This record gives sequence, C-alpha cells and structure tokens, in this order.
Amino acid sequence: MSIGTFGNIYSDELITATELNRQPGRVLDKALERPVTITRNDQSFALLRREEVTSLVKAATQSKAVFEVLTVAFSLLLGKEIGFEHPYGWLSVFEEDDLQEFIKELTEAFRLIDSSTTAWEMIDAIIHEWHESAIAIASPELATAFSAETDEVPLTKPPAGSAV
Repeated sequence: MSIGTFGNIYSDELITATELNRQPGRVLDKALERPVTITRNDQSFALLRREEVTSLVKAATQSKAVFEVLTVAFSLLLGKEIGFEHPYGWLSVFEEDDLQEFIKELTEAFRLIDSSTTAWEMIDAIIHEWHESAIAIASPELATAFSAETDEVPLTKPPAGSAV
C-alpha cells in the first residue's frame, strides 16, 4: 500500500467496541478492505492489516532519513560545515554541482513513492551509490592511483598471417 492510499485513512468506517464484540468476523472482513476505526468511550483505535502498518512504519522511517540527507546536502550548498562524524557527513566531499545532482536524483525518486513499488529501493540505491562515490573520492589511495602516471605501451599491429 502506498503512502497516497493513506491520505484518506480517517474516512474509514467507524465501529463501536460493542459491535466488534458482537460481530468480530464481519469487522475483520471490513478491515481486509480498508482501515476501520473502533471507538470506545472517548478513545479510537485503528484496525489495519499488518502489511499496511509495516508499510506506514517503513515510509515514516525512510522519509526521515531522506529528509535528513537532503537537509545535509542543502546545508552544504549554503556553506555550512558538516563534519565526517555526522551520518551524512560524507556528502561534504562533493562539489556544488554534484550536490545539486544528488538532490535532484533523490527528490525525483522520492516523488515516485506513490506510483512505484520500487521507489524505496531506488532511494536506498541512490544514497548507497553516492556514499560509495564519496568514499572513493575521499580515499587517498584511490586519489594517488588516479593521479599516477602510467607507463603506457602502444599496441602494435600483429604481423600479417600470424595466428592469434
């Protein structure tokens, strides 16, 4: 179930606790179709399928992570110092253009959440790939390897008629 589906979560059917006690099977059948609110005195309880609750918790948790990583990226664009001890401090190795590209990729993937079943996986992959790139950029060994001059040997054409 997508986040957009929960936009009308409170337009569900209201059922009293007494009705739940008298007809539990009917109430559970309704809860299979859509969320049900059970009322008792001044209290309300949501009855949802476990998969729907799991989806909501995942969306809330991952949305928080997306918000935090985007906040760090925007802060860096504004010139704020973010240390490597921060969970997303690795973003500080990127130039302004790269940060803008990261923000663009991540926000485009986030917009797909309601329409794509793989949006969260895409978001995780984007963050992971950028993190791996940051590790590579920050690695002195890789920087040395990339800047090292190579002893290139030009390829020569094999003599005619020779078997390769």
